[in-house]
Amino acid sequence: MELEKSGEGLTHLDESGNARMVDISSKPDTVRVAVARCEVSMSKSTLGMIKSGAGPKGEVFGVARIAAIMACKKTPDLIPMCHSIPVTGIDVAFRTDEEAGIVKIQVSVKTVGKTGAEMEALCGAGVAALAIYDMCKAVDKSMIVSNLRLVRKTGGKSGEFVRGGEERDEWDV
Repeated sequence: MELEKSGEGLTHLDESGNARMVDISSKPDTVRVAVARCEVSMSKSTLGMIKSGAGPKGEVFGVARIAAIMACKKTPDLIPMCHSIPVTGIDVAFRTDEEAGIVKIQVSVKTVGKTGAEMEALCGAGVAALAIYDMCKAVDKSMIVSNLRLVRKTGGKSGEFVRGGEERDEWDV
């Protein structure tokens, strides 16, 4: 895969190639929404345990939902060049595929500001998946966290992005 650059080049590098935090002070505030998804594959029995609420550490989806929300709010503490943004809304949803033994996670983050919420949505989805792993590792160490991706974003100078092939209608958030 080839690295894409905007006409301005990589904005987190100065003229000498040193990392820097981009100055966004002159950008206008706009409404921005980012949606990310991730998946956790597991045995069918582990998924059944999660759905029945019988996990060894308690109710899995509730803990994963709170973990996602906390991760979205803490993203700039984890990603060095990520600006702090005023998060105005976070929605977390889970879907299950019993036949495949998969939990699908979607995190939607909304803000009004000078930069987008993509990193917050991605961080939230990834941490929700890790929380599921943590809650269930005592019974299934073979779980796989995969397919973390941005599926949609709106607002800002670059406008709308929608990843091709994503089922938009199956999600309520």
